[in-house]
Amino acid sequence: MAFANSSITDLIATGIEARNKQIADNVLANNPITAQLKKKGRVKTFSGGHKIIEELSFTTNPNGGSYSGYDPLPTAPADVISAAEYNIKQYAVPVTVSGLETLQNSGKEALIDLVDARLEVAEATMANLLETDVYGDGTGNGGKALTGLELIVEPTATASQTQTVGGISRTSYPFWRNYCATGLTTNTAATLQAVWNTAYASTTRGADHVDLIIPGAQEWGRFLASLQAIQRFTDPSSATLGFPSIKFMLADVVLGGGIGGVVDTAETLFLNTKYLKWRPHSARNMVSLDPTRRYATNQDAYVQILAFAGNLTCSGAQFQGRTVTTT
Repeated sequence: MAFANSSITDLIATGIEARNKQIADNVLANNPITAQLKKKGRVKTFSGGHKIIEELSFTTNPNGGSYSGYDPLPTAPADVISAAEYNIKQYAVPVTVSGLETLQNSGKEALIDLVDARLEVAEATMANLLETDVYGDGTGNGGKALTGLELIVEPTATASQTQTVGGISRTSYPFWRNYCATGLTTNTAATLQAVWNTAYASTTRGADHVDLIIPGAQEWGRFLASLQAIQRFTDPSSATLGFPSIKFMLADVVLGGGIGGVVDTAETLFLNTKYLKWRPHSARNMVSLDPTRRYATNQDAYVQILAFAGNLTCSGAQFQGRTVTTT
């Protein structure tokens, strides 16, 4: 059945298309990980292909070394570059308006208000879906969810990690394991600071260091309690993202718990976002699906679909960390 008011189709279609960058930016700003990736320039679109590819260096060049005078220099071929491969994950949020709602919201201004309200709900829904799955293990919805941090920075002691991430086995390649320490005690200021100091040091190489720490509610509270008032330095640039943050070493510390918190209360993530990327497809980054006008065949209704395709990727697992406490 034809839609009761054809003008609403154009409003919804042009509304999503005009606001797709705004929606994408707002979704990224919904959680500290993607907000930090945007801030650091780690949002990189891709234009096609079966997989999302992240090149990485997995070993040093064996030909490097000292020499003297006319010593011959080794020039044997050396395989030092590989790549991690990530599946393209898809998300969609339908925006639906019925013919009756159109009649009840007659007038151009009323229709615009209705469409704006629907788009705001769709934007919030998409943000919440991605917020949850960014912290997941990729098994959600039958494996259709994002490759999340529960897999990239798995909560298993480093030496015992056997997962395959980005097509690379952690059993075969220890360099692809993240730092993880389990069974820890952080119930005093001294023990928490010692645990965090070890985690920070264990994920640092030269100038490469953790730049974002996300504790669960328990660890956040314990960290705050471990500080003196004069030590509580905030980062103005993080505050503008909407997240209260405190510095630990050179890293922002942002609460990952609270209402609907997705970081376990007794865990803390130590992230080096230089080796993490948000990879949306250039043609499917919070846009409306074609055809833009989708009419129900047996209803007086119209549907516009807000869609995303991409994934969270990692090119340096050894620079990521997690701590898991018991007391």
